[in-house]
Amino acid sequence: MEGSDGVELDERKMKILQAIIKTYLETGEPVGSRTISKYTDLNLSSATIRNEMADLEEMGYIIQPHTSAGRIPSDKGYRLYVDTMMSDMEARISARDKEVEELKELLVEKEEKMDHMLKQVAKTLAVNTNYATMISAPSCSGNKLKFIQLSRVDARQLVAVVVLNGNIIKNNILTISEEMDDETLLKLNILLNTHLNGLPIEEINLGLIARLKQQAGIHSDIVGDVIDAVADSIKSDDDLQIYTSGTNNIFKYPELADQARASEIINTFEEKQLLSTLVQDTLSKEEKNGIQIYIGDENQVESMKDCSVVTATYDLGEGMKGTIGIIGPKRMDYEKVVDTMHTLMSQMEELYGKNRKDI
Repeated sequence: MEGSDGVELDERKMKILQAIIKTYLETGEPVGSRTISKYTDLNLSSATIRNEMADLEEMGYIIQPHTSAGRIPSDKGYRLYVDTMMSDMEARISARDKEVEELKELLVEKEEKMDHMLKQVAKTLAVNTNYATMISAPSCSGNKLKFIQLSRVDARQLVAVVVLNGNIIKNNILTISEEMDDETLLKLNILLNTHLNGLPIEEINLGLIARLKQQAGIHSDIVGDVIDAVADSIKSDDDLQIYTSGTNNIFKYPELADQARASEIINTFEEKQLLSTLVQDTLSKEEKNGIQIYIGDENQVESMKDCSVVTATYDLGEGMKGTIGIIGPKRMDYEKVVDTMHTLMSQMEELYGKNRKDI
């Protein structure tokens, strides 16, 4: 590999330089020969690596900031690293952008199919049971980050593409206070993906965020914004989709049919905010069989205190879970409802869950 001054670097020196830069980006500490000997595939002794590092220092690619044996990249070293990365990155970004676009198209198609399926499930349940029904779209609890890509929109805006397992894609526009060059953007992408790729959402804690911000230096605010974007990707309370059907079935049961009581139940189904409480409660208290029954005062939703509510958690894999609910009088046919729930969950998980990767 030829440097900016025309000096040729052999493969060994280039690999050692790359290892020094990557290690320094991760730790922020000067890098010694013993560290490099552990993390490269060169199988070289510390003495040999020290000789190569001395050559790299003489050539101006690394510097020794203190009297310790550790080295850090110089501006020249960063430039060679970035130029090398960018020459490969263009093809990778092109492929990544194509992948993201394909995933977006698949996601839209999948969401349309999911939307239709959930509406049909709610309608079928209402017809088969003669009760009111609800079903929530699957949330992403327990999911992992697949990758993050920061790209420039204009001089003062970046787009953070956050991809979770299951190819769930979220785009967030970030406003920045000053224009960011390609080298800095590349460093932030490396920093974020090195520490966050494959990590369960629950493990992104304050300690990790603090370390990332420290390593990002003056760009710590951007790291914070990206973490917020990741958090927004898994929030379900504010934009939880709930589909309902069979609300008018309530009027078939005299004990629920008086105007005031029926009106409260119907308003709950129309506004849906209180139904999200039912969804979250079901997901947090999932039993082994996935089915829970709330009778009368056991219901958290006030308007359903005269009802029985049967809920179940369906699981489509990769952390994608949602709630099915059937609401009726306390004298509902529990055996039929529970059997219907079991059958429905099995069909959803077998037919939709197994085929998610093909959709």
